[in-house]
Parts: sequence; structure tokens; C-alpha cells
Amino acid sequence: MSSAQHGSAELTGQRLAVMALAALGVVYGDIGTSPLYAVKEVFAGNHPIVVNEANIFGSLSLFFWALIIVVSIKYVMFIMRADNRGEGGIMALIALALHDAQNKPRQMKMIMIIGILGAAMFYGDGMVTPAISGAFGR
Repeated sequence: MSSAQHGSAELTGQRLAVMALAALGVVYGDIGTSPLYAVKEVFAGNHPIVVNEANIFGSLSLFFWALIIVVSIKYVMFIMRADNRGEGGIMALIALALHDAQNKPRQMKMIMIIGILGAAMFYGDGMVTPAISGAFGR
């Protein structure tokens, strides 16, 4: 059997590009759904705005620039640079922060509390997002 049949082959060329694009879709997919919910709320929520050209362009402009700022500045410039030897996420950030806070028990305790809260929010988001997505599909 070849190494490709075992799944251990190196990704190259077009397959690598497809896999990278798919990974980006997974990573930034959750970020991209929030503006969709906001658009629905703006035009069909409890207090909808009047649907006219100015309101449509104004709302879409706000959503577009919010996405650009959040994704390009927050995620690409800050979050993607914070890694723990290739690992990412809240637990990697806790490990990095704890490394800098060695021999400072009070600071270490605060970092652990913040990390546990961050992990809890991540799991909460994972439970709430499918429920919200299902509600909008009706």
C-alpha cells in the first residue's frame, strides 16, 4: 500500500490549497454568521428599521467594516500571532500567560480564573450557536 492510502502523505499543490481554504472556512465561519443574525434583526427584528436604500447601504456598510476590523485586526494581527508552539486557543493563551507569571501566585490564580471563564464561554458558544442557527432556519 502506498503512503497516500494510509493518509500520511504530504499535502501539496491543489489539494493543499483546497484543504487550507476549507480550514479557513471552519475557523472564520462562526465569525461570519454573526452579521447574518444582525442583518435579520435590523430589518425584521423587534424594532426593525425602514427598508430603504439609505438604511440598506448604511447597515451593510457597518456590518462590512465591523467584519473587516474584527477579522483583520483582532484575529489576524493579534490572535493568530499568540500561539504556544503551534497550539492555539484559550488553553494555549493561558499557558503563555502562566509562563510569564511564574513565582507570582496571586497573578497565576487570576490567570487561571480568567482562563476557566474563557473556556466556559467557548463551550457555551458551541452549545448556543447551533440552537440559534436552527431557530433562524424556521
